[in-house]
Amino acid sequence: MSATHTSVLATELPRPVPQTELDACPVSALFRRLGDRWSMLVIILLGGRTHRYNELHRAIEGISQRMLTRTLRTLEADGLVTRTVHPTVPPSVEYGLTDRGRSLLVPISALADWAVENQNPSGRCGT
Repeated sequence: MSATHTSVLATELPRPVPQTELDACPVSALFRRLGDRWSMLVIILLGGRTHRYNELHRAIEGISQRMLTRTLRTLEADGLVTRTVHPTVPPSVEYGLTDRGRSLLVPISALADWAVENQNPSGRCGT
């Protein structure tokens, strides 16, 4: 682990941790974003290549159009996803990762590797 990572983990937190500090923490914000049901999956899919909206919708079983739209808008507002409108009739829209979004693939991959290596024998999470 690099010095950048250990400095965060080595920081002594106040006890109790103030809610305002937790809410303002960029690490908490990242885990909230990646911890929602769809964001990490969208980031991973876009890590392979750009996708049109309907491609993404077909690639993610169980996501509603409303939730996919909301997830893409949030990831775009966070600077992780780009939305490119091509001037065709009808307009064609593609989604891809920004450089910032691509840089997130490395730690996501590390977390995924850890989860696979440390899964319960039952294969279920948290039990």
